Amino acid sequence: MSLKNHKIVQATTVTAGAAGTTDVTSDAIDTAGFDGCTFVIPFGAIVSGAATSVKAQQCDTSGGSYADLTGTAQTVADTADDTTFYIEVLAPREQFLKCVVDRGTQNATVGAIYAILWSASNRPVTYASPIAGESFYSPAEGTA
Repeated sequence: MSLKNHKIVQATTVTAGAAGTTDVTSDAIDTAGFDGCTFVIPFGAIVSGAATSVKAQQCDTSGGSYADLTGTAQTVADTADDTTFYIEVLAPREQFLKCVVDRGTQNATVGAIYAILWSASNRPVTYASPIAGESFYSPAEGTA
């Protein structure tokens, strides 16, 4: 896997997922030019009795009315502290996707949600802030 063929998008901030019971909804992720998208949803502390779940939604415009995607809902147990969930959407039927973390009854902490768009039709993929990094092909051992 080369990041020249994939794109990482920070879909929420860590601050948005601070311990609480309000839902966390990602930014709209534009999937145009990619074969699919994987949302990565890391959890921190989840209080006993918390009713928490994750799901994906889609829409044909970035600011339109998003609809749930069948079968994407996953229940997050209140014992799933420090667990990372993912939702992979292959060949989305509409251009824009969102990830929703439904939190209720007790506090659940969510880290920043990331979307990984893969199999880009236009390469290399460019990144915008806050994503930064470098790729290395078969590097030799030595001083980093």
